Amino acid sequence: MNSLFYQAIERIPLGPTVTLEVLGPLALSVFTARRLASWCWAGLALAGVALLGQGGFDRLNPAGVAFAFGAGTMWAAYIVLSARVGGRFPGADGLALALTLAALVTLPLGIVDGGAVLLDPQVLAFGAALAVLASGLPYTLELLALRRMPTATFAVLMSLGPAVATLAGWLVLRQALTVSECVAIVLVIAASIGAVRVSAAVAGPRAPR
Repeated sequence: MNSLFYQAIERIPLGPTVTLEVLGPLALSVFTARRLASWCWAGLALAGVALLGQGGFDRLNPAGVAFAFGAGTMWAAYIVLSARVGGRFPGADGLALALTLAALVTLPLGIVDGGAVLLDPQVLAFGAALAVLASGLPYTLELLALRRMPTATFAVLMSLGPAVATLAGWLVLRQALTVSECVAIVLVIAASIGAVRVSAAVAGPRAPR
């Protein structure tokens, strides 16, 4: 999931990347609920994606868009599998095992792409910091949050990701967005929140884990 995400942000701005990626959890929420209202929210999300690619996805780079969609698919799988892992392993044991396995899977790709550069002390330091800030710490906090609040509430908060990413891209990376792209991101966020609320209504009240 993260590897595809990094490939995406190398090619398209941060805001659109997260907007396309969040369609994965949105689709999962829609298919879980299986109600007309859910499909309406899905239509709103698709409208946002269409607006995001108005005039063609050439401006966004087709490869970057494909990587973002791939990351979204992996995100949906992550949500399903993390619930099962959390039920089988105490504490953060399952998370530690998953991150170790992910490191072993992606290591050969990094070696092929980076080679001896990976042994540079500065590169190793940046890599370690990225591993903690982009994977270890966020996923640990997510695991702790899911044990203290309803899944629907957590999912709504995650739906705000595109807005946060857009703001970060603008403030930190100086990535300018058009008005239509900003509207598209808002539509996807609204669709995500709506779909999650419908899914929660179908599931009924649920006590925090």
